[in-house]
Amino acid sequence: MLYELIKSGYGNEENYNCTEKILYGANEAYKLNLSKEALKLSAAFGGGMGIESVCGALTGAVMVLSSKYVKNIAREDKKVFDLSKELFEKYETKMGSIKCNELKAKYKKEDIGCRDIILEATRVLDNIVKENL
Repeated sequence: MLYELIKSGYGNEENYNCTEKILYGANEAYKLNLSKEALKLSAAFGGGMGIESVCGALTGAVMVLSSKYVKNIAREDKKVFDLSKELFEKYETKMGSIKCNELKAKYKKEDIGCRDIILEATRVLDNIVKENL
């Protein structure tokens, strides 16, 4: 699913940031049918919203969960909050943090950048999506 798409290099040529890779990739992998305008909403979330706060791969994953599991508004579909919490908990257990600056310090590499950080987010997201078909 999304993991395989990102692992194959999806978004590298386009120079997508972490959040864009997740949302644009999920749009293809999960057939979300998001418009270009909707996809552009992810732009400023990369790099922990530009201030190295919450990892952009995770904020992108939350956007995906919202797209898949909210029909109208969040107050009507509270399941998305449980799924989001699950995403953050599983990711933090594996990676040790959800903060961009901490993840980059530990996992970012010169040759592949944040690929491993992003791949783990896609692995967790894929599992949540599979469990909630």
